[in-house]
Amino acid sequence: MSLDTGLLIIRLVLGLTMMAHGAQKLFGWFGGYGPKGTGGWMESLGMKPGVLMAVMAGLSEFGGGLLIAAGLFTPFGAVLLVLTMLVAIFTVHAKNGFWSTGNGYEYNLLIIAVSLGLAFTGAGSYSLDALL
Repeated sequence: MSLDTGLLIIRLVLGLTMMAHGAQKLFGWFGGYGPKGTGGWMESLGMKPGVLMAVMAGLSEFGGGLLIAAGLFTPFGAVLLVLTMLVAIFTVHAKNGFWSTGNGYEYNLLIIAVSLGLAFTGAGSYSLDALL
């Protein structure tokens, strides 16, 4: 095993997971509510227009996850995920404390840490970034 194999595993798990979260918002897949349902929830938080906010969040999660998984423009993919998770923390999770079991920001913080780690270390040899 190598550092590059470890980075590939981290990228695939993070990237595909975030793509799935984005697909929930964009397409209603994996038990998600799609743009309309997610948008209604976002409007209830004061984020208007809700459908546009849902699509933006979904595109950031799906697109950022795709870039991370592929190892393509990895720092940009990481920025998309970090910004989305910061919005999630400050609009939903911060008031609930740290632990995700209480709807806190624990999970979001882990996504931020892994994204930043990848942005600073790079995607590794098994990536499209390495080919470019």
